[in-house]
Amino acid sequence: MTLEEDHNLEDEKDEREPDVMFKMCLFGDGGVGKTTLLGRYLTGLFKSNQTITIGVDFHVKKVEVDGKIVLLQIWDFAGEKRFRFLLPSYILGASGGIFMFDITRYSSLKNFPEWIKIFKNGFIGAKDKPLPVIMVGGKLDLSFKRAVPTKEAFDLAKTNKLYGYIECSAKDGRNIEDIFTEIAKLMLKRAGL
Repeated sequence: MTLEEDHNLEDEKDEREPDVMFKMCLFGDGGVGKTTLLGRYLTGLFKSNQTITIGVDFHVKKVEVDGKIVLLQIWDFAGEKRFRFLLPSYILGASGGIFMFDITRYSSLKNFPEWIKIFKNGFIGAKDKPLPVIMVGGKLDLSFKRAVPTKEAFDLAKTNKLYGYIECSAKDGRNIEDIFTEIAKLMLKRAGL
């Protein structure tokens, strides 16, 4: 296959109509790297001087997962307490979520119970099909400053019946694609697709 043919296949894939659209929420305390993670995922670039999110930010990305074209509506929620009251109303219609914390800042897990409670209480759906939420530990490139042991975060995710735990680095790109591919697969599975 030539480079031109490969490029044409990419264009064709991008132009295909989505098979499904999912709304997913990215939430967690302020300063943990949610917006930086999202920027890396959407553009492939690392931007270190992000400004804080005010309220909520909204992005769309089309991806191919298991042969299906999935349109992801990604809602990036501000982590500051003063904006937390907005979360319940924006969760409506969500198909999945990502809770993110900073592995170098133990205090970024302090509000985890509150975030999960808001997220799960805001979701109205079938009890036999819980909303998939995965936990993400950010700033893996700073693992030499780690304050949250991997096992502790994994156990917290498991205890709270989350669908997985992934560590990543928006700076070097480690596991960024895996996070969004995993949540898309979980949402497809929950939807029976």
